[in-house]
Amino acid sequence: MSVSYRQSGVVLTDRRFTVPLDHADPAGETIELFAREAVASDKAHQDLPWLVYLQGGPGFGANRFVGRPAWFGRALKEFRVLLLDQRGTGASTPANRQTLPLRGTPEAQADYLTHFRGDSIVADCEAIRREVTGGAPWTVLGQSFGGFCTVSYLSLAPEGLSTALITGGLPSLHAHADDVYRAAYPRVERKVAAHYARYPQDVERARRIADHLLTHDVVLPGGFRLTVEAFQSLGILLGGGDGSHRLHFLLEDAFVRTPGGPELSDAFQEEVRGLLSYAAHPLYALLHEAIYAQDARPTAWSAERVRAEFPRLDAAKTLAGDEPLLFTGESIHPWMFDADPALRPLRETAELLAARTDWTPVYDPARLATNEVPVAAAVYHDDMYVDTGHALETARAVRGLRTWVTDEFEHDGVRAGGPRVLDRLLALARDEA
Repeated sequence: MSVSYRQSGVVLTDRRFTVPLDHADPAGETIELFAREAVASDKAHQDLPWLVYLQGGPGFGANRFVGRPAWFGRALKEFRVLLLDQRGTGASTPANRQTLPLRGTPEAQADYLTHFRGDSIVADCEAIRREVTGGAPWTVLGQSFGGFCTVSYLSLAPEGLSTALITGGLPSLHAHADDVYRAAYPRVERKVAAHYARYPQDVERARRIADHLLTHDVVLPGGFRLTVEAFQSLGILLGGGDGSHRLHFLLEDAFVRTPGGPELSDAFQEEVRGLLSYAAHPLYALLHEAIYAQDARPTAWSAERVRAEFPRLDAAKTLAGDEPLLFTGESIHPWMFDADPALRPLRETAELLAARTDWTPVYDPARLATNEVPVAAAVYHDDMYVDTGHALETARAVRGLRTWVTDEFEHDGVRAGGPRVLDRLLALARDEA
């Protein structure tokens, strides 16, 4: 049953759908999807076109908006918006340490999770589109991993799309995870250098924290083990528009004086726990490298293996000299499944996924080359999360795709830029810009 209610200026309706776990076996096991329909209050009774929003990730449920912020308010001017919790996230049959044991063994869990990549998300969209729109095609807005899913949509079911809009999410059509991380680590190093240029006092602060972690066993509230590698992974903040400032404010008051000497403050530890824990989005850790897998090659903990090719990331060696400590970015490592209580029970499942050799393609370059759907993509110059070179190569491979390359925003431009990013993409897709 659908339930409708109101916020200021918006009518919201909670909707649930039943879809096959494996769309190749429509008579088999099913899962439930949750989506929130939104329409401007003054347009609630109008027959409007639909826009479905695909959140970044993998592993994050759709935004829970209050009011009409950022791109959402712009979209509500002309669309009914469907905020979809992708399978396994939010309220869509969540997959986590509490629910996955229902599948049985780690082998069964890993098999189950192979159905949670972009191709399955596209099939979900097509299954519910027929119910939501009566069969009419809709506009999709894909942010980050949602953009990856949008490229899958253009590959697998373009007939379901009237327009495709992508923000910070044009994937490589061919690169293995190793190629992705070999491009990523130097990019992250540039972001770290820019951070230290802005906040030079953070060089010594970061080194002091790292030294403390190398000589102390620090366990955060809730049981997360804060190793120096975990601390370095806070560099993921640097991919957002305000991330450098957030990292600076986190570092500036890390220590307090105690009777036993300087210690990491409770406030610092609590904030770090919130930033590093995967309790709310474990699929991000389980499937992150799998989103780059398209053939028989295993991902085999790609980010960890490739990291070894960049010795400057070794914190102990850095502290033995006088170089600034380097942070890392958007990458998943085996130690995370030991450090994080939300991931520990899933370590064997993660190992099985990393070793898997039967991944199938989620993009169709031949079909993309003959694309007829209007497509516009925001490509953020030197995006820390998605390689700009890979993105532009893909843009050239999709017939008719128009790009807006900008250094005004970081990866979160669709949020930080208010209505401007969506305005620009709609204009490009409509040949109005």
